[in-house]
Amino acid sequence: MKNIFHIGLAIIIFLSACTTNEENQQKKVELTISAAASLNSALSEIKTKFEQENKHITLFYNTGGSGTLQQQIIQGAPVDVFLSASNDQFNELTKKDFIDKQDQVDLLGNQLVLITNKTTPGPFKQFSELQEGNIKKVAIGTPETVPAGMYAKQTLQNLGLWDLLLPKMIQTKDVRQVLTYVETGNVEAGIVYMTDAKISDKVKVVAVAEPDAHDTIIYPAGIIKSSKNRQEATLFLDYLQTTTAKTIFKKYGFNVLD
Repeated sequence: MKNIFHIGLAIIIFLSACTTNEENQQKKVELTISAAASLNSALSEIKTKFEQENKHITLFYNTGGSGTLQQQIIQGAPVDVFLSASNDQFNELTKKDFIDKQDQVDLLGNQLVLITNKTTPGPFKQFSELQEGNIKKVAIGTPETVPAGMYAKQTLQNLGLWDLLLPKMIQTKDVRQVLTYVETGNVEAGIVYMTDAKISDKVKVVAVAEPDAHDTIIYPAGIIKSSKNRQEATLFLDYLQTTTAKTIFKKYGFNVLD
């Protein structure tokens, strides 16, 4: 009888250990992804597919201007992966040892465009016409914290328009706010990424900035060194480079970098 009891007890312990191992293997993990606002739509679609394939991982997106996100990371925000719309903010984090070079990749490219409201378009067809008196408000992202705003400023400076347009300039917290201002008719013109213009049926592209008028638009991505979920963060960063993710990025107008 004792032998039967001991055997039964051993089986129970074994099964309990197996169950514990399975639970550990499928431990629920929440990844915090700080990402440039212009990536929001594409990342939302990627989130659905990624979580279907990795049911133990939940993605939490914190989107905004890349400069603001960078400062949050420097101040200790618990972030696992950072996707920036500019090398400037990203490289600063690398220099300050927040991201290792082997844990980063240049992921995407984009274009800078001038937009207006589709229903009530402004009376201009190129950047140079923004200086005309009948154009009252032009929206861009704040250049110091929003990469799209930085690229916009560079473009306008190269065209000799920056100082002329300052009195009518509206600066925003991120590029999506520029899009909203144009959609609602609060400004006649806005400068955003091509990908932002493509997701809206309320705006139209008037002109595309020449690539040599501003720094090359690169979206780098990398794992934050302080991440407590390095394995899952690596899995997500790798997933962003899969055919599935690339197809989604292309769908939203991004240039996929190989």
